[in-house]
Amino acid sequence: MSKVQLNNLKKNYSEVEALKQFTLEIQSGELFTLLGPSGCGKTTLLRTIAGFNKQDSGTIMVDGVEIDNFPAYRRDIGMVFQDYAIFPHMSVEDNIAFGLRNRGVSRHGIKNRVSDALETVQLSGLEKRMPKELSGGQQQRVGLARALVIQPKILLMDEPLSNLDAKLRIELREDIRQIQKDLGTTTIYVTHDQEEALVISDRLCIMRSGQMVQVGTPWEIYKKPADHFVASFVGNMIFLPWPLAGMKDQNSEKIREIESLSGLNINASDHDKFQIGIRPEEVVISNQTSVLDGNVISLSGIVENISFSGREAQLHIKLIDGNMLMANISRPDETFLEEVGKTVYLELPQKAIMFFNKDNGLRC
Repeated sequence: MSKVQLNNLKKNYSEVEALKQFTLEIQSGELFTLLGPSGCGKTTLLRTIAGFNKQDSGTIMVDGVEIDNFPAYRRDIGMVFQDYAIFPHMSVEDNIAFGLRNRGVSRHGIKNRVSDALETVQLSGLEKRMPKELSGGQQQRVGLARALVIQPKILLMDEPLSNLDAKLRIELREDIRQIQKDLGTTTIYVTHDQEEALVISDRLCIMRSGQMVQVGTPWEIYKKPADHFVASFVGNMIFLPWPLAGMKDQNSEKIREIESLSGLNINASDHDKFQIGIRPEEVVISNQTSVLDGNVISLSGIVENISFSGREAQLHIKLIDGNMLMANISRPDETFLEEVGKTVYLELPQKAIMFFNKDNGLRC
């Protein structure tokens, strides 16, 4: 297990700043994920750590030792690629043994370590097969075994599941997580899949335009987003103007109460500077036109569309001011699918409401 420290990394491609003074510390033994949209610098950062790219400035340290001037083969890093990158003319066994032979490991040592690696990735018995005889998931397991068999200090994974179908991605991400836990290898994982990142990570870093936006546990990133970008990128978030339609003037006391619970003291003249956000799963469909409970905001709207995905239904509701609100219904009854065009009553729990500053996007 090894600790990784990235200090003020900068990398330019012509006029493009791929990494901007990037500083990060990854703890020994954790599975750390880099998450962000395409072009945000995730893969550039991973390849720089691996030694495939050279940063323009800044340092990379592993266990307190600078590795900036080490070539890739001396960094003691294993890497799993998006496109498997296994040799098509070599058997499974030879693919996995490739790195060991280059390190001068004895024939007996290679045999034992390849056997252990095959067992780890659940491919025992397939060592003589050629890559063309394997499924996509099996080929990616070969890539993982080849990276692990050299017993690297750091394991890098660059969107390893993106070429697999949805069901196989779920199965293999659970296996990767369990293997990483069992081995305790410090792992840096790149993905643009938000659900994958939340499920697999100990901590994750949200990236945008070559910069770190927020670092935290999956719970912190989802429940306490730092700004509008993180809130909207990770999961679904509905943003609405504040105060909500129908609340202004008539419910000034209620407005002040909600703001106070969020730790805010906003002048009425400054309301236009703020908006609120809420997750669709926090919106409650109510059977009553209003509630007396001071811990919720009551609204109503017309159901314009319903998206049914099996385990849940998502109602798209138009409010009286024309803004759209979404509500997720777990295990929906069949009657919910007949609600299009009807008026529904909603409750927004105050504790689930987040305030955002429109000027800088920061959560208040």
